[in-house]
Amino acid sequence: MTAAATGRTEVDRDRSHDAASRGGAANTEWHKTACILCENNCGLLIQLDGRRFAKIRGDKEHVASAGYTCNKALRLDHYQNGGVRLTAPLRREPDGSFVEIDWDTAISEIATRLIEVKNRYGGDKIFYYGGGGQGNHLGGAYSGALRRAIGARYRSSALAQEKTGEGWVDGHLTGGHTTGDFEHAEVSVFLGKNPWQSHGVPRARTVLQQIAKDPARSMIVLDPVRTETADLADIHLQLRPGTDAWCLSAILAVLVQDDLVDHAFLAEHTTDSEPVLREFAGIDVAAYAEICGVPEQLVRAAAHRIGTAASVATYEDLGVQQSPNSTLISYLNKLLWLLTGNFAKPGAMQPHSWMAPLAGYSRDIKRTPVTSAPILGGMVPCNSIAEEILTDHPDRFRAMIVESANPAHSLADSAKFRQALDALDLVVVLDVALTETARHADYVLPAASQFEKWEATFFNLEFPHNTFHLRAPVLDPLPGTLAEPEIYARLLRRLGTVGAGKLAVLRTAAKLGRRPYKWAFAAMLAVDKSLAGVAPYVLYETLGPTLPEDARAAAVLWGLAQRVAKVYPAAMRRAGHRDADALFDAILAGRSGVTFTVDDYADAWDYVPHPDKRIPLAIPELLHTLRELVSTASTHTSAEFPFVLAAGERRSFTANTIFRDSTWRHRDPNGSLRLNPDDAAHLGLATGDRARITTRRGTAISTVEVNDRMQRGHASLPNGLGLDLPDGDGTQRTGVAANELTDVTWRDAIAGTPWHKHVPARIEALQEI
Repeated sequence: MTAAATGRTEVDRDRSHDAASRGGAANTEWHKTACILCENNCGLLIQLDGRRFAKIRGDKEHVASAGYTCNKALRLDHYQNGGVRLTAPLRREPDGSFVEIDWDTAISEIATRLIEVKNRYGGDKIFYYGGGGQGNHLGGAYSGALRRAIGARYRSSALAQEKTGEGWVDGHLTGGHTTGDFEHAEVSVFLGKNPWQSHGVPRARTVLQQIAKDPARSMIVLDPVRTETADLADIHLQLRPGTDAWCLSAILAVLVQDDLVDHAFLAEHTTDSEPVLREFAGIDVAAYAEICGVPEQLVRAAAHRIGTAASVATYEDLGVQQSPNSTLISYLNKLLWLLTGNFAKPGAMQPHSWMAPLAGYSRDIKRTPVTSAPILGGMVPCNSIAEEILTDHPDRFRAMIVESANPAHSLADSAKFRQALDALDLVVVLDVALTETARHADYVLPAASQFEKWEATFFNLEFPHNTFHLRAPVLDPLPGTLAEPEIYARLLRRLGTVGAGKLAVLRTAAKLGRRPYKWAFAAMLAVDKSLAGVAPYVLYETLGPTLPEDARAAAVLWGLAQRVAKVYPAAMRRAGHRDADALFDAILAGRSGVTFTVDDYADAWDYVPHPDKRIPLAIPELLHTLRELVSTASTHTSAEFPFVLAAGERRSFTANTIFRDSTWRHRDPNGSLRLNPDDAAHLGLATGDRARITTRRGTAISTVEVNDRMQRGHASLPNGLGLDLPDGDGTQRTGVAANELTDVTWRDAIAGTPWHKHVPARIEALQEI
């Protein structure tokens, strides 16, 4: 068989070991790793039967999850072995078909074409999307070196569909991300968040049950759906979809008007509180409660419970972050705990350390080259990407690199995004499967799965103890696949990014030990500052080969350990690491993760970057938006589209789209459209019937589930479905691809985040023939 057929070169064969070395015959060994389905990344133990995951259970020794896991993690064999994997690089031919090519050819051709785009249009016309899928972050750490080498300036990721507005608010207020101490909070508030299904809170279901059983503690939920979390809540504000901003404003107005704010905290720790308090002093609580469809007394009860509690923690998530007024909602959410003094104390809100920040927390707003869309946290709004391509503007994007992401499925208006992909001069996709995005690529490079390589996750979001987990491979890579760090390294070698002489000096230093290597690396950076931008690649090529167990991809963590030692030296030492190298060694050895910083609650103020450590409360743009709420439309439906469709609800058997195998879902395998009983009766629909869903952008057919947890006029489709999966010689779509229905023009006015959870729609009974 030829190399073109197998997609493997002699180098690849040399790197591949006998499968029996990791995952051969059935054995009783338990391999430590972690879940890759949500930000908690709970520690797991996996027992193999050949290459299959025979048994999965929680790792009781894991530094963060301590044995906890949910039902979804137990089905990860469907990720590893359920889908159809790519095992050779693919190149699109002129007729649109794909042909397998060997790695050397793929790397050479892609490098050549990237340089052609750079030379003709400029490197800034090469757009990057991804940077590591859920739980798959080490590749993203190396992607920056390629972007720097080719001059790519613009990027985006899934975070730009969710968190950029919140991050911009954080940049104004506390200066960075904050996390809630729900383990100890007297009052826990969840906004558009159902931790029972979407987690996010460590040991979510255990913590929720503890809160519900404790008579001294309370849970408040703002959600139009009666979720499993709402079932446990003391107060469920079941507001009309899209009215969260009015509901939060009413709660804050009660806090101010009934004098439940913490004046001592405001005087000592904040600035500009007076203009904020004045805004809420004038709000008509009864009128805003009526807009929300929530009884005024329930709003007042929630406000008084928050205002009189010894500690309050809050969590906002996609239910509000992908709905109208999302950036304003982030601001109002944070004012809930700031006006009541719930910062830097047990049970409240805290900042935290980072192994590597996921985004920039800046107040500055840069703009995209074509549409002047806001770039927050360094990321282009996802709803603007297609608009930056589908134009004759000279500064439009000309090429795109997509890593471990599927934007043709996950971004609003999939049809428009596919059109944008097809309009580019070059599209390169790195992924484990021929995804909906990969089908529109010029080159598809097959990646090793998340359990076939060294991996790590930079969702390090805890306080006062923050943890990090470097995961060792459970299996050898599937033959023909490569880990993303190696793919980037091959491209950078082909581009000649760093001279052989410089790499040789550092390789020699690395063999002498970490201390000589550190001196040599620092000296070389002093002489050639351009190396800083490609430092991950330099580390991979020089320090990487010296690491144990072929942990070459972990080399970048040495650099990040140096960062931790510089930025959080005392917290690092309190965690038991005398210096950066000791921390790096602990990371390499810690199969169940490692605590890398330990803080005290008083240390939270050290994370606040403002003068005198005082938090500036007034954000003029958002105070203006708040002032305009009184005349802002609270509904976006119409006679033509009378329903609000939530396109992407978390359910027991939904997960992110890295599950390219529908057989993992034991319940509701096709992902039903949930409808209120009154709406279903009016439309002549019953559970099991089929309905047509129509929006301004498209139409879809779905099975119906009549569900009294939904309000009238509100419908939902689950997340993670609608993938086009191989079926014989073609493909078959399971469930509804929700973004065939969503609209790029429905977006937040400040952050540009999409309204996936608030799509005006029409629903009709399907007339069977």
